[in-house]
Amino acid sequence: MRGNFKAYLSLVLLSVISVLLYNSQSIIYTTKPLFSAPDTMSGGDVDGYKAVAYFVNWAIYGRNHHVQDLPGQNLTHILYAFANVRPDTGEVHLTDSWSDVEKHYPTDSWNDTGRNLYGSLKQLYLLKKAHPHLKLLLSIGGWTYSSNFPAPCSTPAGRATFARSAAALVADLGFDGLDIDWEYPKNAQEGADFLALLHTCRAELDALAGKYVNAANPALGQTRAAPPRFALSIAAPAGPQHYQHLPLREIGAVCDFVNLMAYDYAGSWDAVAGHQAALYPSTSAPQTTPFSTERAVADYVAAGMPAGKLVLGLPLYGRAFENTGGPGEGFQGVGEGSWERGVWDWKALPRPGSEVREDREGGWSYCYDAGKRTMVSYDTLEIASRKVRYVREKGMGGVMWWESSGDRETGKGSMIETVVGDLGGPGKGMMDRSKNCIAYPFSSYENLKKGMVGEDAKPYPREAPQ
Repeated sequence: MRGNFKAYLSLVLLSVISVLLYNSQSIIYTTKPLFSAPDTMSGGDVDGYKAVAYFVNWAIYGRNHHVQDLPGQNLTHILYAFANVRPDTGEVHLTDSWSDVEKHYPTDSWNDTGRNLYGSLKQLYLLKKAHPHLKLLLSIGGWTYSSNFPAPCSTPAGRATFARSAAALVADLGFDGLDIDWEYPKNAQEGADFLALLHTCRAELDALAGKYVNAANPALGQTRAAPPRFALSIAAPAGPQHYQHLPLREIGAVCDFVNLMAYDYAGSWDAVAGHQAALYPSTSAPQTTPFSTERAVADYVAAGMPAGKLVLGLPLYGRAFENTGGPGEGFQGVGEGSWERGVWDWKALPRPGSEVREDREGGWSYCYDAGKRTMVSYDTLEIASRKVRYVREKGMGGVMWWESSGDRETGKGSMIETVVGDLGGPGKGMMDRSKNCIAYPFSSYENLKKGMVGEDAKPYPREAPQ
């Protein structure tokens, strides 16, 4: 009996030691967690399909599109665009302090004391509180700022500054991770620098998570809690001239997910009108599909990128061609647009007087006005649903949209709502339900540090554009 008891005791001690070695930072004793711990779906997996939308910080101006307009119930991730990089040091910084952290909405008080968070980032935090499955990532770069990446990312010191400053913004502003949008590394060396940057960012995010163990706030009833998992993603090119420079297998290993920018395949830069987000190449008119999603996905997977980490980008806009006979024909000019020439918000399509044409097998659609000889390449709801079927067939990780202001309202023909429904969510156990982080004990903003107790996400009266 003593021998059996000793064996039993040894087994228990060994199990305890194994748990501690597996995660020495996470003994969980909590009355109110520092973050929302992962739950499980019906299949025992929190990592269902991702529904990812970019929200741009300039949308609050002319577009009059605000965080309160986002369909939080239908999204799993919001990518907040964009932060910039200082080309001389690699420091990551915000680009519009008024939009990001200063703007007061009607529900914000002007009588708060101390340093407090406002702007879009406060509203996003409140949206996260209302939807525990909704994660918020800071997107760094984008087309405009990508020229600032090469110099600092070429040195260990520059990459370290980038990663430290980016992780500091995560801790200070209520993010759940980082999205890196470098468009594009132009050779193998820059591709290697990009990978090194991602590894450095991953290490900084993990170090930040490790600090959470001893950062409980007794005033909020918090004791000890396991650290959160801060996510790392990238915006990835669909053009082989760009992704040929990327170590795709290694990027897939370090990133939580990879957002494939499966759009802008055709536009004003081409000689003929084409399909800007074709799923498959056209066999009858190959000049209309200089690029295709099928080729990009096949190349990524062949290079070692797990299909489950690829998130398929869908455009919430269309690209126009004027004075043209249609796909494959020459054109002259691109005409007007919603906010820039030749680019129409998805909610403004099809254009009045146009006929909609679709190829559901090829995975493209467009509208054409024969009288004006104008074509706009965009995804109809039917084509978007076809792409959902493609995501399922290929075992991909979900869908992404650029960008949220282009969609229609929920209940009024929203693409996000339709596509998420096709994926099997929300509420059907098919979407990513991993929980977000809601505690930011290292923030310099008093209201965020305290969890914005007593404040909730609320709609507000529509404002005139500012």
